Amino acid sequence: MRSRIRTADGRHLMTESLGDPRGKPVFLLHGTPGSRLGPAPRGMVLYQRRMRLITYDRPGYGGSDRHPGRSVADVAADVAAIADALGLEEFAVVGRSGGAPHALACAALLPDRVTRCATLVGLAPRDADGLDWFEGMTSHNVREYTAATVDPADLAARLIPRSDAIRRDPGRLLEELRLELTDNDRVIVSDAGLRLMLERNYREGLRQSAYGWLDDIHAFSTPWGFDPADIRCPVLLWHGEQDVFSPVGHSRWLARRIPGATADFEPTAAHFAAFRALPEVLTWLIRGLYPPRAPERRSA
Repeated sequence: MRSRIRTADGRHLMTESLGDPRGKPVFLLHGTPGSRLGPAPRGMVLYQRRMRLITYDRPGYGGSDRHPGRSVADVAADVAAIADALGLEEFAVVGRSGGAPHALACAALLPDRVTRCATLVGLAPRDADGLDWFEGMTSHNVREYTAATVDPADLAARLIPRSDAIRRDPGRLLEELRLELTDNDRVIVSDAGLRLMLERNYREGLRQSAYGWLDDIHAFSTPWGFDPADIRCPVLLWHGEQDVFSPVGHSRWLARRIPGATADFEPTAAHFAAFRALPEVLTWLIRGLYPPRAPERRSA
C-alpha cells in the first residue's frame, strides 16, 4: 500500500507498506542513492514472518519533497511522522548502507518507540574518534566524501549530470561500479532479478533530481546530530569484511561505541551481500532470533 504523508513542516514523504498489515512493523531505510522500491523480501516471506515492512523515500528522493540542509538526525522526526500517520506506537528499524546511519538515529532519538535496530554495511560518523574513516574505501567514494567538505560546488557539478544519466539508464550505475566490485559482489549483482530491482530502485530514487543523493553525502560528512553511544535498545550490526564502499572498520567502531551491540562480520562477504543477509536480520528484529547461528561479537 502506497501513501503520501505530510510532515509537521509541510513536506510530503512517499511511503510504501509491504507484507502483513497486521504484522509487527519494521521500517526499512534504503541505501544511497535509493528509494522505497529498493530490494526487499517478497510479500509471502513477510507474511510468513507476520511482518509489516514500511519503506519510504528519504527527502529529495523519489516522491518525497527535499529537505535542504538535513542532518542524519532529522530522519527521526520523519519516521515518527510516518508512524503516527499509520497509527504505530512502537516499531523496529533497519538500514542498509546509506540507510544505516539513519536507522541508528531513530534508535538514539526515539528511545520510547524503537524496539530494536539493525544496520547492514553501514557508516560511522565522519568525526569518529580513533577511526581512519577512508581506510579500505574505494577511491571513487573517497573523492565524493572529500568533495562534500572541501568543494561542495564541484561535487554538485559532477553528481547532477551523473544522476541524470543514471535516471535515463539505471543500469549505468552498476556498470560504473563494476571495476570496483569484489568478486563476491559481482556474483550477487549478476543475478538478473536483483539487477532489475536495483535498476527500478535507482530510477525511482533519482527521477526528480540528484538532491536526495547530494543531501545524503553532505549529511554523512557533517555532524550527525546524535551520539550512537546513547542508543539503549538492542542493536545488530552486520557487515561483510570485503566491503570497499562502506569499509568494515566503520561497523567495528560502532560495535565498540554502542552499549551491548552485537556484531556479525562475514569474512568472505562484501557490500551487496547485505541483500542476502536481510531476511535473517528481519527475523532478529521481530523475534530476537538470528539463524543459522548466533552472531559472534568481534572486536577490531
